[in-house]
Amino acid sequence: MKIALIAHDKKKDDMVRFTEAYQYSLEKHELFATGTTGLRISENTGLEIHRFQSGPLGGDQQIGAMVADNSMDMIIFFRDPLTAQPHEPDISALMRLCDVYSIPLATNMGSAEILIHALERGDLKWREIIRDKKG
Repeated sequence: MKIALIAHDKKKDDMVRFTEAYQYSLEKHELFATGTTGLRISENTGLEIHRFQSGPLGGDQQIGAMVADNSMDMIIFFRDPLTAQPHEPDISALMRLCDVYSIPLATNMGSAEILIHALERGDLKWREIIRDKKG
């Protein structure tokens, strides 16, 4: 499965802790991340991650392009709802694309843990079937 990991500045520590806790599961998948988030995860876990630009420089849009191309299976995006983001339209567009293409999206630690456990149980295998049909 292809999994994108994104975190706003004030949520990057949470993302690092999350990926440390679920490293055993994440290492079995192809990981993508926006710039600094990917660097922090890689430095702290050793996980192999394809890094895009940072969010404000187009990283969210690069991941969105993968969603629109049906080549992203899941997104974990730790958003900071209390801080204004200069690239909020890009964030909204990414979330809209997830809804349009039925891509599982977690925006906080609680929903991310549910998705990871579903991934471990094989509950998201349907993504492979859909991806293969359209590909």
